[in-house]
Amino acid sequence: MIEREPVRCSYRGYDIVSPPPPSSGGIALLQMLGMLDETGYETNGAGSAKSYHYLADVMRFSFADRNKYLGDPDFVKAPIGMLTSADYLKARRAKIDFEKATESSQIESISAVKNEGSDTTHFDVVDEEGNVVAVTYTLNDGYGSGVTVPGVGFLLNDEMDDFTAKLGATNAYGLVQGPANLIEPGKRPLSSMTPTIVLKDGKPFLVLGAPAGSRIITAVLQVMLNVLDFHMNVQDAIDFPRVHAQWNVPRLEVERGVSPDTIALLRKMGYEIQPGNPPIIARVEAILMKDGWLQEAHDTRGTGAAVGW
Repeated sequence: MIEREPVRCSYRGYDIVSPPPPSSGGIALLQMLGMLDETGYETNGAGSAKSYHYLADVMRFSFADRNKYLGDPDFVKAPIGMLTSADYLKARRAKIDFEKATESSQIESISAVKNEGSDTTHFDVVDEEGNVVAVTYTLNDGYGSGVTVPGVGFLLNDEMDDFTAKLGATNAYGLVQGPANLIEPGKRPLSSMTPTIVLKDGKPFLVLGAPAGSRIITAVLQVMLNVLDFHMNVQDAIDFPRVHAQWNVPRLEVERGVSPDTIALLRKMGYEIQPGNPPIIARVEAILMKDGWLQEAHDTRGTGAAVGW
């Protein structure tokens, strides 16, 4: 059975908690924080080519591990302790080329993982007594499987799409999945859902999450870092332009708002950046609890709203 324990780490005095059961998104998030720690990446400033480069490469290393090691914990005994250990993350960090995009051969994975689609929902709740909830749930693609349960009116998901259907075959996103995520009876597919709670001095400080398939993990990371490292208020942290990278090629998705000079510098570092319409990299919802106040923030990349009482 799945262990009902959260995964957690400390980062710059904050306690980062991914609620149970251990999610692949939460494990990836903790890995990225661990690889960024001690790099001094934040001294380059938010939105700089160098800071985006650091983010992109730790994303690629983390997605490589996610694909190689993670699957339904009832079927796959993932080495979570090893993947999040200081020694392992130090070794991964040592492979990063901090001047240019790290060669994919240095990242050592069989493939990158499947993007899940874009029709997921996330919400956060904080009540007047300080209780905190972070919830992400999904149908996967638009309208899920397209099947409505007669008489009750809810849709069935199409999460089978998140399994490895065929080893070595690319999916609609040009990605190949690993054997740990092969289809088996009673098995759950990998998910990128990353509901996260950040504690400061043992008390809730930040709660956040997002929809958007594999982009969930990297979007949650960047909003968190914008608050913890770049000291933005939570709305500015969400509004700030984001990047996204996965393992198999040094391709970088870049949102609108990143300066042309920064993009030019990233290209010189070796990143492939697609011209044309900028992507939307997830839609993050968050609440910051600071000095007795709640800062509710909604991502205008999507629909919905922040609501207080």
